[in-house]
Parts: sequence; structure tokens; C-alpha cells
Amino acid sequence: MTNIQEIARLAGVSTTTVSRVINQHPYVNETKRKKILEIIEHLDYVPNSSAKSLKKGMTRIIGVLTGTYTTLSTSFIQAFNTSAQKHGFNVMLFITNGDRQQELIALEMLRSKQLDALVCLFRTNEWNVIESYAKYGPIVTWQRLVSDTIPSVFMDQYHGYMLGLEYLYAKGYRRIANVFSSKGLNTPERIRAYNDFVAKYQLKSNDFPDFHYKLTIFDGEEVARWWIEQKNRPDAIACSNDNVAAGLLTELRRAGFSAPVDVGILGFDNSELAHLLDLTTIHYPANDQAENAFFIILDMLGQPAPELHLLEFELIERKST
Repeated sequence: MTNIQEIARLAGVSTTTVSRVINQHPYVNETKRKKILEIIEHLDYVPNSSAKSLKKGMTRIIGVLTGTYTTLSTSFIQAFNTSAQKHGFNVMLFITNGDRQQELIALEMLRSKQLDALVCLFRTNEWNVIESYAKYGPIVTWQRLVSDTIPSVFMDQYHGYMLGLEYLYAKGYRRIANVFSSKGLNTPERIRAYNDFVAKYQLKSNDFPDFHYKLTIFDGEEVARWWIEQKNRPDAIACSNDNVAAGLLTELRRAGFSAPVDVGILGFDNSELAHLLDLTTIHYPANDQAENAFFIILDMLGQPAPELHLLEFELIERKST
């Protein structure tokens, strides 16, 4: 196997001179540089990137941990990867599918310096387990977390959901049904927003059930079929995300109903699907959150980092309300 010593022997120079040429050092005789490059090309020599990384103390690889793919997490990952590549980093994706051992593999790679940092989109292990690895390198999370060791780029869902509810009230909607993604993480804040909203405007408690664990287009279709069967129907439905809102809207259209004539529909995230179907939604700036996560990591690695984005929810009004 060709190595730097072999190249130096063939070129009649020292290994230091070869190293300078490989690393594009400016102070090398041009004749020697040309000869060394010709030998490197002839031998098809590729520098050992692992050895270079160990010497510099960085791999320039950042791990991204996620349980599975969602529309929003995909946007986050793409934006994070774009930022990383602009700054000379690569991204290694770990999809755990809820397997704690798979998550531990990534954490152990951080401990063994095979990764410079980790971004945790959705955790599987307990936070105290993940926090114990923060001493080996930066860990940043997308999830709601208050920690002295793991920074978070989460946004308070209370404010985003309240923004949507206030908009629906201003449009004249009073009987609002809620569709939530789960009973963990951000959902309690959305529930708190709804309860405060009802108290603020002294609205009567709904007879409608709250829907939980609804994430997909098919879940939205299920909610639509429930709505169709009701005699006392909600006049608006606030959905957990745009996928649910899209399924709800499409299934209602199949049955001969329309939004906003028969019911107002509010999505969440402002995905491409919401744009395509003209869904009113809440813009959730996942791309800016992803860039903030990368900027925080840069800073924690001791490298110059841009200023963080100001993160704000925004109401996007379209034709479903």
C-alpha cells in the first residue's frame, strides 16, 4: 500500500515536504511540488483522512439522531446538513426506530471521538443517560428540554397553538375541536393554550373529544369521518400538523363538504403540502431551528459561529378558513 514515505522516496524529498504538498502548504519549491503531485496521481494515493482527523482532534462529522422520518424532521435534517456542509462538516444519520441500543451506538461514537457532536431530534433513552455523554462532545436537542449540559432549540408550542386559536376566534369560530399528536413533549403546552383560550373568552366546554396520537394523512381522514357522523359538529378543527389537516380536507371533499364553508381547518408546520392544498397553517421554522442547532455546535467546538436566528411562529392564512 502506498504511503507518504514511499512518495517521499520516489520524489527524493523528505516526508515533511510531501506532507506540505498534500496539505497545500504555500512554502514548497514549485518544481518539487509538481513532481510530488505527479507521483501522487500516478500511484492514485489518497491521504488517510482518519489519521488527519486524529492529528487535528476533529473528525468533522456530526451525528443526527432521530426515531423515524416525519415531514418536519426531514426538513430539519436537510437544513442542518446544508449548514454543516457549508462549514466543511459531514452528517451521519442514525435512525433508531425507538431502539435504545441504536441510540447508544451513536453516543458511544461521540465518546470514542468518531463524532465531533450529536443532534438529538427525538430521544429514546432517558435524558440523564444522554446527558452523561455531553462531557465527550457537544449534544444539542430539538426537543423541549431545560438542561445545563444540553442546549435545546425547541420553540414553546403554547405560543404557536395560541396564535392559531386566536386567529380562529377572530374569524368567528367558536366550536373548535383539537387534534393532537401525542400526550407527551409539546402536546401538554398546546392543551394548556386551549384551556387558557377557553377561559379567556368564557367559551362553553366542547362536547367534542380531543384526538390524540394523530400524525398522518390517514389519521386526518379518520377525523373527517368522525366529523361527518356528528349531529353537533365543530365549526373548526385545529390539527396537530399539516398532514392531518390535508387528510381531513381531502376526505371531506370526497364526501361533498368543503372548507371553510362547512368547517374551518387549521394546520401546523407550513409544509409544502399546506401550500399545495391552500391550507391555513402555523409556520414552524424548522429550517431556522436546524441552523441554530448547527451554530450552537460550532460555538461549542470553539469555532466562529453566526448569530442565532430569532425564532417566531407565524400565521399563514390560506383558503381553508
